[in-house]
Amino acid sequence: MRVLHVIARLNVGGTARYITQLANELPKHGIETLVATGYVQGAEVEDPSAATIKLVRIKSLGRAINPIKDYLAHRQLQKIVKEFKPDIIHSHTFKAGSIVRARKQSVPVIHTFHGHLLEDPEFSGFKASVITAIEKRLAKKTSKLVTVGQRVADELVELNVGEKAQYISIAPGVKELSITPRTDALKNLGITDDGRPIIGWIARVTGVKNPMRALEVARAIPSAHFVVAGGGDLLDEVKEAAPSNVSVIGWAKAEDLFGVSDLILSTSENEGMPIALIEAQFAGKPVVATDVGGVSEVIANHETGLVTNKNTGSIAAALNSLILDTQKRTQMSALATSRARALFSIDQMVNAHVSLYQSIVN
Repeated sequence: MRVLHVIARLNVGGTARYITQLANELPKHGIETLVATGYVQGAEVEDPSAATIKLVRIKSLGRAINPIKDYLAHRQLQKIVKEFKPDIIHSHTFKAGSIVRARKQSVPVIHTFHGHLLEDPEFSGFKASVITAIEKRLAKKTSKLVTVGQRVADELVELNVGEKAQYISIAPGVKELSITPRTDALKNLGITDDGRPIIGWIARVTGVKNPMRALEVARAIPSAHFVVAGGGDLLDEVKEAAPSNVSVIGWAKAEDLFGVSDLILSTSENEGMPIALIEAQFAGKPVVATDVGGVSEVIANHETGLVTNKNTGSIAAALNSLILDTQKRTQMSALATSRARALFSIDQMVNAHVSLYQSIVN
């Protein structure tokens, strides 16, 4: 069997690692795999895992909507399809999904929603309505719709994007990181340990992750030291607006960020099933996160962390409660690791995809 995966770009983050893990593991199950992708743009950086897989570049494919480049990308994709002769085409995220399904393909198409754009500030209002209309049309050209969490599937079905029977939820398989010892991690990140609890935040520094909300929370808790890691279009703005108890360090290894952090904070407007938070749970780090997308499927509320609304005061109160209760943090830490190992294994994710592909081809 041959499967062609298509994604607009493999920028640093969970979606890239999800795809590269599949590309590395599926051949062990007799499934030849090729990843077709474009290039990262602007301040983005390509995920290092992209260097570990076989891929082909679609030069005109990028995240931004550009009718001329999108047309060229579709033509370039069709050339790849003709040469690779896949049994299944598997697209990921909105842009690649629209390019793949612009016209009916000669083989079955699967599309994965790694979250959705409908709560992304960049695609609000009229844009969200247009995207929803497009997704409804594209769903009719799709054999199966995969989501990385059940909540994302439920939200899409509620919007009449596809039929409920089309959906299957497959949790991401995540590799457990080797966390850097605290002393070494502090040195690697250039951070001084002044005795205050350290709250880590790691994501793309862009609107949908709402780093500005993280700064608001930091202002509400001056007794804690916040470390913001990641890069993106808002990085300079975040650096300029950061209060004195926030270190904005740019791109950094998650192993180092988790190594220095007592707690992990997520302030996103929207998520699929965030890999960084799963990695944090593997690392035994309690998480305080906004209740969006599949976050509540990653964090067991009041057991491995706290899931809260988007209100700054609510987030700050949740963080403060764990900062003050070290015993609760210790209990959450142990349960977080064991739960992550049970729910987010790579074997589980890969086997689910193998079964899905076989059911469609058969």
